[in-house]
Amino acid sequence: MSIETQTSRQAVARKDGRLDFNDTEVAFRARSIFELRKAQVLFRTFAFPALVHMGPKLVNLALRLRLPVTPLIKGTLFDYFCGGVSIDDCETLVNELDRYGIGSILDYSVEGAEREADFDATTAELARVIERASRDTKVPFAVFKLTGLARFALLEKLSSGEMLTDKEQFEERRVAARIERLCSVAHQRGVRIMIDAEETWIQPAIDAYVLAMMQCFNREQPIVYNTVQMYRVDRYAYLENILALASNQSFYVGIKLVRGAYMEKERERAKRRKLPDPIQPDKAATDRAFDAALQLLVEYAKGVGVVVGSHNEASTRLFVDLLQARGVTPGDRRFEFSQLLGMSDHLTYNLANAGFRTSKYVPYGPVRAVLPYLFRRAEENTSIQGQAGRELQLIEREIARRSRQR
Repeated sequence: MSIETQTSRQAVARKDGRLDFNDTEVAFRARSIFELRKAQVLFRTFAFPALVHMGPKLVNLALRLRLPVTPLIKGTLFDYFCGGVSIDDCETLVNELDRYGIGSILDYSVEGAEREADFDATTAELARVIERASRDTKVPFAVFKLTGLARFALLEKLSSGEMLTDKEQFEERRVAARIERLCSVAHQRGVRIMIDAEETWIQPAIDAYVLAMMQCFNREQPIVYNTVQMYRVDRYAYLENILALASNQSFYVGIKLVRGAYMEKERERAKRRKLPDPIQPDKAATDRAFDAALQLLVEYAKGVGVVVGSHNEASTRLFVDLLQARGVTPGDRRFEFSQLLGMSDHLTYNLANAGFRTSKYVPYGPVRAVLPYLFRRAEENTSIQGQAGRELQLIEREIARRSRQR
């Protein structure tokens, strides 16, 4: 489908001047009836939390026993939530999403490395992602987790302000060099690069590295983006501070705004160590903080680049309304949306259909290596209130709509 055809549908995607996220014809236009029925089975499975919670243990046991479970995983969770095993393997999906005006953020989702050789290999792979992104607009961002380039324990020590040993100082210099290499290449190629947020007890080190990269490479436009998890009680203040600093020092702020991904782990650690809970008291408080951050960033519009990484329909609609109220056109490069592959297609496709810059996070990597990511997606769909149910409801609505048209 051409961009012209998408643009001509913008009036159809709106009712009374507002986006209609219930338009399942647009939301699932890229999926065949067979694919929708596979998705229906998958999301019905998420309705059984006990099964989902046992899944990782069963899979790991099967792998230790050398049972042939990898093809089963690849044909279910992997195919739905991942783009492929390599950059080249993702090309078909990248081109398919581009048909509908949707970008692909290639996310090398290999986790758990501890060796310097693994960190160097990940850095080299991320450089290849930047190279791929530099060739066209189909891949609008590169992205990485700092724990893909550094030991978790080192980041924890840096974040706590502890003194490093001589060996750790040498190790830290290598980490800083990897980060600077990636951000420098991204800057040279004009590719925007996002650094994911992680646990609170390593986030101070991440924030410090990202700030240094923003100060260096965001002088002319936002290239380096930090990820801000608004389920944290301190993140609105963080946004205010970095925006003020950027205004004083004349650099652009790149922000990917999300709700967060480590709530249970954060609360458990705080309770165990008798620390203040770093997480908002409930979902309503998180929603208020997220929406307040949206308003803050739109008000600061001239000096930011913002990616709203949300599966929340109300917040997505609020952001659209805020942009429209300020006269920001849908294609403005400062303000974009993104959702995970396999989730919230009703947001992604309808936003893109209305002309907004929208992308999917497209994880990739060897099947076994991305299992931690896949297990999190399965868990997320059982723990987020209404997420799996909403996905299933929309999928079944589209199946019924197509059945009526036969």
